[in-house]
Amino acid sequence: MKAAFFATCLGDQFYADACADAVRLLRHVGVDVDVPQSQTCCGQPAYNAGRRSEAIRMAHQTLNAFDGSDYVVLASGSCAGMVRCFYPDLVNDDPKLAQALADRTYELSHFLVEVVGVQDLGSGLTGKRIAYHHSCHALRELGVRDEPISLLKKCGAEVVTWEADEECCGFGGLFSVKLPEVSAAMADRKLDTLPDVDFVTSTDGGCLLQLSGRGSRRRASTQFRHLASALWEGVGI
Repeated sequence: MKAAFFATCLGDQFYADACADAVRLLRHVGVDVDVPQSQTCCGQPAYNAGRRSEAIRMAHQTLNAFDGSDYVVLASGSCAGMVRCFYPDLVNDDPKLAQALADRTYELSHFLVEVVGVQDLGSGLTGKRIAYHHSCHALRELGVRDEPISLLKKCGAEVVTWEADEECCGFGGLFSVKLPEVSAAMADRKLDTLPDVDFVTSTDGGCLLQLSGRGSRRRASTQFRHLASALWEGVGI
């Protein structure tokens, strides 16, 4: 099985280790992984800002970068959601090509469970208490809910009950810039309800930046780790 890995802007700039862990994880389960060097931004920031022409240009760049890939895998529910849910309408000069890319694009945990069929990873997280944050895009656009939880448990982790695990963290890209007070209050609400855990994980770097940044401001000791890195630790290699 072959797949191309889409690192994304946030992944490249803030979670390079998680991107590397995602590639290691995919190769560990038998996937032949390529990382196209011509990839750039998926276009979501421009699209959300109403700069449609710029978003279309970046979408075309992405279409070209991943042309011919059997699958495209992202360690980001947000960017995977952009490709799967918005490219077919956005790239209206070639909707069939955009739909074809959308159909073979997957968030990492979704790909591991639904396409690769991973049943066992390792036991490297045995004894760890972990809270999982469901990002809005992964949960509400892609329907990814059980897959990351299942994989963490397969690595031996105890995924704790968190009453706010499906609530928005308040990041929302431009939302956190335009409405910082509301954004901070949303993050505080989540952190106020967080149980005692070894770390919090999520498939979206933006959410982790939001929660870890707010946690640091509050002088909290909570650790935040990307799902790809958590699962690679779970493999135990």
